[in-house]
Amino acid sequence: MSHSLDKPASVVSEERLPILDPQDGSAPVDELTPPSAEVEPAGRRRRRDVGAFFGGCWLVTIVLAALFVDLLPLPAPDVVGNLYSLPPFQNAEHILGTDQLGRDQLSRALHGARISLAVAIGATLVAMVIGTAAGLIAGYFRRAFDVVFDLSTNTILAFPPLILLIALVALREPSAVTLAIGLGVVGAPTFARIARANTIAYADREFVIAAKSMGSSSTRILRREILPNVLLPVVSFATVVAATLVVAEGSLSFLGLGVPPPAPSWGGMIAAGRESLYENPALVLVPGVFFFLTVFSLNRVGDWARGRVGRESSL
Repeated sequence: MSHSLDKPASVVSEERLPILDPQDGSAPVDELTPPSAEVEPAGRRRRRDVGAFFGGCWLVTIVLAALFVDLLPLPAPDVVGNLYSLPPFQNAEHILGTDQLGRDQLSRALHGARISLAVAIGATLVAMVIGTAAGLIAGYFRRAFDVVFDLSTNTILAFPPLILLIALVALREPSAVTLAIGLGVVGAPTFARIARANTIAYADREFVIAAKSMGSSSTRILRREILPNVLLPVVSFATVVAATLVVAEGSLSFLGLGVPPPAPSWGGMIAAGRESLYENPALVLVPGVFFFLTVFSLNRVGDWARGRVGRESSL
């Protein structure tokens, strides 16, 4: 009689019974355990860590070599020798060969690293400072600041960066400082959008509301409460931007808009060596390898940094 009111056995077996917490039995375990879909596979994390390790080793090596290249037993990058277009590993004094004027390729590549990295790092710092400040102000105050923010960032992103840089080089003398400023302005909107999005996410958090209720000024809240939280994803993204700016500086130098000769740069070395590409491909290969390894390493380190930030923010 009462069997008609009971649930079918199939329905009962399909029901998910709550498993109580073994500590106090107060809540189901499912409510206390984060979903497994958010956990990054260990194999992917391991590959990323290994790539970041080797990338970091290369970056440390190339930065130290660029800083202390004057102390190394290498000829000056503008010294003309008697061995013209010497292939690599043919002479102990010029292990990576010489160019069309007999200048040492290794010396020029390391001095070129100094210029390329200085421009990329300087432009990244300019873009990060300008973009982070603009994103903090727009994300915290909103209203009119947000309108000006959208208008300015969209204008810069819509304007062709190459034309902007050509105009800047035409107005000012081509130099590393000019390139750093121009590339910094071009890269600022990316940092600004990241900073604005994170500022909006933290603007209504409990610690910000508590600071407001205690009478803290907007400047203090931005500097002490929001900026430390926004700075972590911004800095982790800076390595990827630096890699992009290394490519941009090399492209401008290849087009003759970078640091003028005789100062060496990777893009300028590639441009000078393309005329002798068939006779001596090492003239393009040597700076190209330095170019590739540096950009690849910056991307790998940036990928690792973004993964670390993502894991910490999910805790």
